[in-house]
Formats: sequence, C-alpha cells, structure tokens
Amino acid sequence: MRTVGLVPLSSRRAFVSPDVQRAAAMAAASPRCTSVRLPALTAVVLLLMSATTVQSSQGDKEPVYRDCVKQCVRTNCTGARLRGFQSAQPQYMALTGWTCRDDCRYQCMWTTVGLYQAEGYSVPQFHGKWPFARFLCFEEPASALASLLNGLACLLMLLRYRSTVPRQSPMYHTINAFSLVSLNAWLWSTVFHTRDTYLTEKMDYFCATAVILYSIYLCCVRTLGLRRPGVSSMVGVLLILAFTSHVSYLTFVSFDYGYNMAANATIGMVNLLWWLCWCWQNRRTLPYWWKCGLVVLLLHGLALLELLDFPPLLWVLDAHAVWHLSTIPVHFLFYSFLIDDSLYLLNTEKMGVKVE
Repeated sequence: MRTVGLVPLSSRRAFVSPDVQRAAAMAAASPRCTSVRLPALTAVVLLLMSATTVQSSQGDKEPVYRDCVKQCVRTNCTGARLRGFQSAQPQYMALTGWTCRDDCRYQCMWTTVGLYQAEGYSVPQFHGKWPFARFLCFEEPASALASLLNGLACLLMLLRYRSTVPRQSPMYHTINAFSLVSLNAWLWSTVFHTRDTYLTEKMDYFCATAVILYSIYLCCVRTLGLRRPGVSSMVGVLLILAFTSHVSYLTFVSFDYGYNMAANATIGMVNLLWWLCWCWQNRRTLPYWWKCGLVVLLLHGLALLELLDFPPLLWVLDAHAVWHLSTIPVHFLFYSFLIDDSLYLLNTEKMGVKVE
C-alpha cells in the first residue's frame, strides 16, 4: 500500500552488512501492501507448552526496527508532516483508527523483514503476529474475510432454522440465543482481524469464550434441561458466574494468555465430552446423531491447523486464516443437526413421548 505523507527512512542496521542494507533499502523503496484468536481445544493444549505471552516478538525487539520506528515518528508524526499525513490519509484508514505511528510501525516492519530475508534468516513475528500485507484498512485480510464468511454462514443457517422449525419446538429459543452469541463472536473476530487494538482483541477473546460456554449450556438443556429445567437453570447461573470471573480477571488483574488458553481448554474439554457422550447414548435411536458427533470432532480436529504456524503465504494466508476458512462448512452440518433434532423434539412432544 502506498505510504502517505512519509519521507524515506535511513535507520541504523544493527546486524547486517552495508551491502545488505542497500539491498533492503531498495526493497523497502518499492510499494508493499499488506493473530492470536481463541484456538479450539486440541490446539490450545499443545500451544500451552510454548505460548505464554504474545506482547512482544523477535521482530519488534530488533534495534533496527525500534530505531526505524523512532526516527519515522520523530520525522513524520509531528508538525506539518503530521498534518500532511492526516490530510492525505484515506477516510477508511482514519475511521478504523490507523495513526501516523501505526503507519511507521507497518513500514518499519517490512524494512526489518527485508533485512532478515536478505541475510537469509527466517521471517520474524512482530508483536506476537506474523507480518501481513495490509489491504485497504484490513490488517489481516484473509482472517477477516474468513471470519466474515463464518458469520454469514451462521446467519444464513439461522434464517433457515427459523423458517423450518416452529417456535413451539422445545429447543427453539435456546438455539436462537446460541446463534446470536455465535454471530456476535464472528462479528468481533472480523473486527479484530481488521484492526488489532486493545479493545478489539479483548472482545474477540471474550466473545469466543462465550460461544464455548453457551455451547455447554445448549448441551445441558438438550440432555438434562428438557426433563429437569431446574438443573439447566443452575448450570446456566454457574456458567454466567464463570464467564464473569474469567472476564474480570483478564480485564482487571492480568491479561494472561496462558491462563486464557488453559481456561478455554478446560471448558472445551467439557463441551467435547458432554456432546460425544450424548451422541453415543443416542446412536441407536436418533438417525441424525452422527451429524452432531462429526461437528464436534471436526471443530476440534481442524484446530490442529493452528499448529502449522507458518509465515503467511503471499503475506496474506497463514494457519489461523486456513483454520477459519475450514470451519465455514461446519455451520451447515451443525444447523442441519439442530433442525433435525428440533423437529424430532416437536414431534415427540406432540405425541407425548418421553424425550431422551
């Protein structure tokens, strides 16, 4: 993407020869365009062994990067040059909160990447993330698009569910609420991958946790709550308290990435085992049980894609984006199960048959 209002930089190269510096400067002179979200259960467990924080990485620790940012901000982000940057900045960049300092960090990131590549080193991460080619205002375009498509798939299937299942079905309102929680999570995932800020990161993490907790509640209502409403109500209260405590700790005490992943691994395990147990118990009576079992296994199996963790292909497509793209078809299978099960429950209720 074209740099608006910035002058060429000549930062100090801390670890490369003068020939490499000249090569990197030539590469940086040409225009260039350019996560950690909630992993599912399997990836979380394995990532815990190596991930404790994503606040800093090798790339942003390099003196060449830090000196570049300092010089860029000092030269371009004050006085007349700052006013020139702001007047020339596209409106969509300003509306999404891109500042002169942010643009300096973006340009210096690519300068540092060029130096690493020229010297034969692996591409480093910056601030816990791989370098991505920014497209318009989208910081991680592939992940943002994948999140948007997941949200659209969820919305499409929710509309199909509402048009197919009568409101009298026992699970109708619970499933509608679950869908709204999921849509909210995909909305914030899209926003976060569009623009990574303190607020959008927290909302992405918290809303993803809410989806897992509500999935547990959905399972509880389906397996116990239809016959014992009091049990599902108590479980719902406990889940709300757990979510409140989780968010409060991460917000007011410490945003500990390791703790966040451990907490989600735990509730993910509960969600996985509870649904699989229900599927196994009903495999002979419900012909559509396999849809639920396959969805649960797919969601956790596809999370293994996160472990690939490779530098973005074409500076756009990384393992996180591939994971999000792979979950899009799962929505159609899951709602197919929900529709089948809701209609089954409605028919058994009309016939006065005991629900299992």
